[in-house]
Amino acid sequence: MSESKADLRDETAKPRRRQARGERRIQQLLDAAAHVFCRTGYTSASTNAIAREAGVSPGTLYQFFPNKEAIAVELGERLNRRMTETHGTVLTPENAGLPLGELLDTVLDPMIEFNCANPVFLALIQSSDAPGQLLEEHAELHDSIQDRISELIGIRNPDLSPERRTHTTTMTFALFKAGLTLILGHEGAEREAYVAELKTALYGYLAPVLGTGAVGARP
Repeated sequence: MSESKADLRDETAKPRRRQARGERRIQQLLDAAAHVFCRTGYTSASTNAIAREAGVSPGTLYQFFPNKEAIAVELGERLNRRMTETHGTVLTPENAGLPLGELLDTVLDPMIEFNCANPVFLALIQSSDAPGQLLEEHAELHDSIQDRISELIGIRNPDLSPERRTHTTTMTFALFKAGLTLILGHEGAEREAYVAELKTALYGYLAPVLGTGAVGARP
């Protein structure tokens, strides 16, 4: 006797439900790992601590991840994708034409917000024994962001020599990363104060090179 359409639909739905439950469990473990990595550092973190933070047994954790390195790699991949989406929407030729102050607000605010919401992003990268795969993927993201910054600088001042453009790009990104470290190290009013200081520093550095008014961006 052939199965009814209802039976077939039910059997098809079961794997999807299992997949959804599995994805929720993975996200639960990744969220727990992010808290543990930030609190104790990647080196001192353990799968037992991550399982305890997630409220599950170590055996449950091992159903999804063989070790903490695999957890860190998966967490890093997801954060890299989200960061790529973030900088891809703000480091655009269209935004390059904004007045400098508005450009800095438009670019910096989402990137700072992302890092403040995900402090584990830098905590993992700055670990001395972070997994090599994670560091390689972050290096690719770093290069992509730097390339986009260089493109924006070139749009605002096409007369810059290649060497000067490279130096300006590198210094701009270095100032951002240094300021971000201070921002993440503080909360509340102090954090906001360092955000303002970072914008002031970048504005003062870039204004003589890129000008302060709106400029024509590439179509």
